[in-house]
Parts: sequence; structure tokens; C-alpha cells
Amino acid sequence: MDAVITIDVVVPVFNEGANIEKTLDALAEGIRMVDPAVATFRLLAVYDFEEDNTLPVIRSIQAGYPFPIHLVKNPVRGVVNAMKQGFIAAEGDYVLITMADASDDYEILPRMVDLAGQGYDIVAPSRYMPGGKLYGGPFFKQLLSRLAGVSLHWICRIPTHDITNSYKLYKRSAVEAISIESKGGFEIGMEITAKVFAGGGRIAELPSRWWDRTEGKSKFKLFGWLPNYLKWYLYLLVRRPMGFRCSMCE
Repeated sequence: MDAVITIDVVVPVFNEGANIEKTLDALAEGIRMVDPAVATFRLLAVYDFEEDNTLPVIRSIQAGYPFPIHLVKNPVRGVVNAMKQGFIAAEGDYVLITMADASDDYEILPRMVDLAGQGYDIVAPSRYMPGGKLYGGPFFKQLLSRLAGVSLHWICRIPTHDITNSYKLYKRSAVEAISIESKGGFEIGMEITAKVFAGGGRIAELPSRWWDRTEGKSKFKLFGWLPNYLKWYLYLLVRRPMGFRCSMCE
């Protein structure tokens, strides 16, 4: 791409007042490493209710960041609907989904933008490829996530080891070309990745680090959402592109 890439950063929030400033500071540091002649950013913080303790923190600090911050009301509560609303509100060429709990690795943003500039439909940070790292977090959740990601990589040849990672950069036109069915939670990222891949879309991965939250309580519901993840796991086993080959997978 020769033109400047526009990126909307979608952050679902739910009482993340204790984490949001640390998250925005880390995000700002990552964005400062990206040449503004290559990509520009704005942030969409999607919230469920006006009493959310994240909102006053954002309003008190938003003027001090190198990107505009917009508050977006989610009309239907829940993390999956917040991410859907983020895609609806987005106007950029790409949409970056990240969480408000200071867990994601923003030092890799320049490399992610570089891959977006090469035209990939999804840029997928990976905790489970060589060079990726996890620090903390529930053992059983990590085990299932790793097994799902690595097994689909080898069985279906999908060019990411970490399909369940919510932290991804999506080409907005690729997301708009599919119908999103997810109604549970964070499996929406797995669904989008599976459908884009099954439709012949281009996916690039790069190693990423992840840190377990130090403040607040995770909204992840492992056993309640497990059937939703299993649905998209089976979808890929059936729908993977026939004859797909990728040099990154060899």
C-alpha cells in the first residue's frame, strides 16, 4: 500500500478503571514506534453502561495521547456485542482488537503495520509460535488454547498457531465480507479468522507476548464458552481451503 493505512483500535471495556491508563500508555508507546507517514490510529473504547468506572478515567486522560479516543456505547451488553459494535463503528482500513487489561504486546505494532501494508487480511500475533511467550494465567485455559491453535495449524494448515488470541489486526473489508454468528464471547476472533481463511483470505502471524492481568477480574468464561470455540474448531476441520499451502507453515 502506498497510501497511509488508517487503523481503528477497538477496546471493549467493562469496569477496567484500574487498568485502562496502563493499557493506553503501553498502546501509545507502541504507536509512537510506527511512522505516522505509514499508519495513523484512533481508539474506540466500547462500553456497556454509563456507570462503568473506565469512563471517567478515559475522560480525564484522553487529551494526552497521540491518537484520538472515542467512547462508543454498546447497545446490547456483552463482550461479543462490544466487539461487533466496534467493527460497526470502525471507519479505518484495518481494525485492531485489543483488551483493556494491559495483557497485549504493543511493541510489535510496527511489524503488524508492515504486514498490513503487504495486504494481509489478518495479522495474527501468536503466543504459541517460536518466539511467543505467556506470563501467568490459568493453566487449563492456556492448555486448551495452545492445543486448539497448534493442532489447527498442523491439521488445517492455517498460518497461525494461536487462532484463539483476541489480539489481531483485521482488514475491515475482509470482516465486512463475512457474516458474524458469535453470540457468546471471545470466540468471535476465532470465527472471523476461520471464515476468512476458509474463504481464501491471507493471514500472517508474528510472535507475541502476553501477560496475565494484575488488576480486576477476567471476563473470560472458559466452560460456558467452550462449546462456541469447539464449533469453530470443527468448522475449520470441514471448511479449510482444499489444497492450501503456505510457506510460513512448512
